[in-house]
Amino acid sequence: MTKARGKPGRRWVKWIFLGPLLAVLLLQLYFFAQICWWTQFNPSSTSMQRAQLAELRKMNPNARLEKQWVPYNRISNNLKRAVIASEDANFTEHDGVDWDALEKAYEKNNKRHKVVGGGSTITQQLAKNLFLSGWRSYVRKGQELVIAYMLEAVMSKERILEIYLNSVEFGQGVFGAEAAARHYFHTTAANLNPAQAARLAVMLPNPRYYDKHRDTNYLARRTGIIQRRMNFADLP
Repeated sequence: MTKARGKPGRRWVKWIFLGPLLAVLLLQLYFFAQICWWTQFNPSSTSMQRAQLAELRKMNPNARLEKQWVPYNRISNNLKRAVIASEDANFTEHDGVDWDALEKAYEKNNKRHKVVGGGSTITQQLAKNLFLSGWRSYVRKGQELVIAYMLEAVMSKERILEIYLNSVEFGQGVFGAEAAARHYFHTTAANLNPAQAARLAVMLPNPRYYDKHRDTNYLARRTGIIQRRMNFADLP
């Protein structure tokens, strides 16, 4: 006697659960494959860049981004130190996620009943810029953490910092250290002095605002603080 075949309805129930899991797994494999490729080749664009270009082209169909890739050794050490001092003091020590910083950010946000800090490392910020949207949610944050660990697993700290400094937003349509140096100071990323580097680093949490408000008291005060901290920032 042959065994009775399972009811078709049960197979559909199984795939209701397995389908989403398979989709998530395939997405993670896609992210990992991209990251492996970028260990040797530079990203031509990022999710963040494409999103901003789409917004700019709603107002001007011919809009273009200001960006120009430069290798790690053509970016001033002043900027590298300033960004680490401002954004991720433990960059050379953590494995992609700084859990102490996340906990402090969570407590601060709860205390003020709004998001005033994310506690994201440079690696997490790069993960978001490369693949994700600016929309805040716990799901997106979880995906950001997974990608951050992928980045740290296959890339050196130097490569992570190189890609970050070439892809991070410094203003409306301005991406990367070279474009930022030219946009704000009419110089190159290699020639940024300590004060210029510190100012660019301070702008990172809200670059579009500071692009339009370049002379605020906070910006000047915070720039001085970061310039003093730069001496203690370790480079990869």
